[in-house]
Amino acid sequence: MPTTSPTATTTPTATGLPTATALDTARLLLGVLLPTVVKGPIIRRPWAVGLTARLELDTRAVGIVRKIHARYPEGPLMLKLPVRKQAIVLAPGDVNTVLAHSPEPFSPASSEKKAALSHFQPANVLISRGSVRTVRRALQEQVLDTDHPVHHLADTFVPVVEQEMQGLLADALRTGSLPWADFLDAWYRVVRRVVFGDHARDDKELTAMIIRLRKDGNWAFLRPVRKDTRRRFLQRISDELANAEPGSLAAVMAAAPKGEGADPAQQVPQWLFAFDPAGMAVFRTLTVLATHPEAMATARREIDGDTSGRRVLPYLRASVLETLRLWPTTPMILRQTTRPVEWPEGTMPADCGVLVYSPYLHRDERSLRSAHNFSPERWLTDEDDGWPLVPFSDGPVVCPGKQLVLLLTSAALASLVSGHDVRVEEGQDLDPGRPLPGTMDNYSVRLGVSPRA
Repeated sequence: MPTTSPTATTTPTATGLPTATALDTARLLLGVLLPTVVKGPIIRRPWAVGLTARLELDTRAVGIVRKIHARYPEGPLMLKLPVRKQAIVLAPGDVNTVLAHSPEPFSPASSEKKAALSHFQPANVLISRGSVRTVRRALQEQVLDTDHPVHHLADTFVPVVEQEMQGLLADALRTGSLPWADFLDAWYRVVRRVVFGDHARDDKELTAMIIRLRKDGNWAFLRPVRKDTRRRFLQRISDELANAEPGSLAAVMAAAPKGEGADPAQQVPQWLFAFDPAGMAVFRTLTVLATHPEAMATARREIDGDTSGRRVLPYLRASVLETLRLWPTTPMILRQTTRPVEWPEGTMPADCGVLVYSPYLHRDERSLRSAHNFSPERWLTDEDDGWPLVPFSDGPVVCPGKQLVLLLTSAALASLVSGHDVRVEEGQDLDPGRPLPGTMDNYSVRLGVSPRA
């Protein structure tokens, strides 16, 4: 297990692990966890993202964690809470340990995650444990082609992305601009077609249902589940699987062998959920490319020389990963211990929440070159190997859809910039010569689009 060494500067508790003072616990709760939760852990609240950007709360949060880590340099740090056993993992080696030893003894099915995701997918793999989790994870990996950079349905999916992005560009040329809301509508069409097939392209009702349930999920324990809405939503998913359109993820799911307890209808909502922040990553990356001429030129050289039909675009995939490093769509990676865990400093109790705050690791200028700048090249070398850059988590419970997300997002970016010039007309002021802000408020961004010169 963990290999870190104890330190004399920590304050021991009954567990032996260092424990934050009440004041330091309050700093973490109010300065780090609260702003992240207010922004929306399941679906973003635009007003909160905008406020966070204006007040630079994410940058301040990283600073708070850095100071706390300096005071407690060794081992997982227990927080002083009255009703919850909770630790935050700060050292890179300890982060790697937690992720490498998931789901046992560090289960992704934390109490908070269960409360949030049960609003729309109570039997999903993310909040499952034991043998049933193994069955559900295997099904997800099979359908999503987890181990392959190019999904076996790429020849169907990539044209879908290109069609919707070209339609979006045509509308942007007519109206004179491309705001986030217009991009999101087009991206939802991509998602529905990829997951369910062309017949679902304009099924906004299904999207509205999961948005409603995800908004409730933001409140986790504090809001009762809309059981009738959830039942109707999951029934819609079941109906789609029963009549799955060939060439869709639903068809692959319907045809896949299933173990006992697989509950396929409850695995599908996570795709709709996860593809939403993937769209955010596309729009944010597009905004960065529009303000970083050298990166845009490199991307276009790759696109112009592409012979794979936009299935393998390493630099654009790296650009998406770099955007997710700078502005992670899952800033809090949650685990919960399934049993007591021994560390060199002491014992972490069973049912203890474990938090990895990825922005702290992703923006550590002491250890990462160009930590606050856009540098996709880092993902194409082994320079940062071993350092926990974890936009899709990592280890055995890494996001099973990672490769499919990178396929679709890079294809979308290629479609958007290959034949058009893009510029930022409103919103984020991104200067490649200065550190990039801690928060990317994509909701405020309005892009200008014109035919490529």
